[in-house]
Amino acid sequence: MRDWSGKRYWLIGASEGLGRSLAHQMSRTGVDLVLSARSEDRLQELVAELPGKASYVPIDIADRGSVEAAAKEVGEIDGVVFLAGVYWPIAATEWDAEKVEAMFDINLTGAVRVLGQVVPRFFEKGEGHIVLTGSLSAYRGLPGAIGYSASKAGLFSLAESLHGDLRGTDIDVQIINPGFIRTRLTDKNDFKMPAILEPDEAGRVFFEKMNGGNFASHFPWAFGMIFKLSQLMPAWMYFPLFFKKGD
Repeated sequence: MRDWSGKRYWLIGASEGLGRSLAHQMSRTGVDLVLSARSEDRLQELVAELPGKASYVPIDIADRGSVEAAAKEVGEIDGVVFLAGVYWPIAATEWDAEKVEAMFDINLTGAVRVLGQVVPRFFEKGEGHIVLTGSLSAYRGLPGAIGYSASKAGLFSLAESLHGDLRGTDIDVQIINPGFIRTRLTDKNDFKMPAILEPDEAGRVFFEKMNGGNFASHFPWAFGMIFKLSQLMPAWMYFPLFFKKGD
């Protein structure tokens, strides 16, 4: 269990869904929050809702200059939680170059832009807490997930490299891989989403995972194990089970 009281955390992608729910969870424990997203109006509303100390700094993580300016304004922090992400369900047969590139640019390169500002600071002061929001889709390529699955797989690999390089320091790296959460992103899906969670429940579980000491974790547990076990399947078994012919 971590000691949260009085710690200062930067939450990026905090204005909606999981990020908004997590902000409420953390605020109730006495964390001083700095909230970032593109929508200044939604950030202002969230700051007013929270029971604890909070401020906001707008950011566009697709713009390196915006990230650098936001990091400078945020100042000293004890931890960062990267929750920003975009998603469209796209199959290879319906390739949309603009949306696929956006998923990489926000979900993966956006995280790199933020980490480029945060990791050197943490290393210089000798401590920090980095939490990345992955996805169950990171474990293996999925149908209709061109862009999203690959960008989250890249984020998982990035987290592994960070965790490995920073072992032996007091900089703690975690990646948490949720399943389906009812948000504006998953509203784009036209299929039944197993084990889908409401944002409030997802935020509670996410914060529980942050409290633990595991580098990588996922939820819901049983649904997530399907994806983890799929990594053990040979290609001849995996693709007929997960992909319809022609996908």
